[in-house]
Amino acid sequence: MNKTEIITSRENGKLIHARKVRDGKLRSQIFVEGRRLAAEALRSDIVIDECLISDEFNHGELIGAVRERTKNVSVVADRLFKSIADTNEPQGIVLLARRPEGIMVDPASQPAILPLVLFLNEISNPSNLGAIMRTAEAAGVAGVIVSTNSADAFSPKAIRAAMGSSFRLKIRENVEYADVIAWAKDQKLTTTVADVSAKCSYTDTDWRQSRLLIFGSEAHGLSEEQLANVDEKLLIPMENSVESLNLSVSAGIILFEAKRQS
Repeated sequence: MNKTEIITSRENGKLIHARKVRDGKLRSQIFVEGRRLAAEALRSDIVIDECLISDEFNHGELIGAVRERTKNVSVVADRLFKSIADTNEPQGIVLLARRPEGIMVDPASQPAILPLVLFLNEISNPSNLGAIMRTAEAAGVAGVIVSTNSADAFSPKAIRAAMGSSFRLKIRENVEYADVIAWAKDQKLTTTVADVSAKCSYTDTDWRQSRLLIFGSEAHGLSEEQLANVDEKLLIPMENSVESLNLSVSAGIILFEAKRQS
């Protein structure tokens, strides 16, 4: 590497820009950090705008693959790399990529995929959000909708928890609850929610029909008004008076029952 190309000032414009993307101040781009996630980004069709690598980064094959997707590759002095990293032990590579455009997906138009759209309403924990994305892709859902007042589905923490799934899933963000329900009814999707007061077990549900599966906030679930607009409630039976499961665990249990039936 040409030493004259190395960024040596913390106030360099590219580093300032990267920190703004990392901190969610520039929503048009997403911050992808680390070797594994960079490789996952390359497996997807997201647009990579820029790459920043430490001057001690020695994974030539990965750099070569990145250069095939963007010519905008900059080298950063290793002592400065932590100033842009979002992790405590940075691996020396950051990609700045375009935030994917969100679309509402009709599962009926994709018969080879699980006929289910996942709706996450006011999920505040980005790690939970990302973990659910990873499970959703593994189960084969048609798409994911994330409501307003939820964590950013493409924040660095959510991207790390998703382990690349958010690059490939069809994700629509910042949608109001009422608008999603109206869209689902228009698409003739059965709106379904996991709720502790339900009588029907998730295993007794016919997951072969097209559905919108809703999960509410980790703290308070769905309101009574929101529940009143849902077609079907279902229960995950539990033993020993356990009140609830972690949100991502609940999502995994139900999604893989749906996959088993498909």
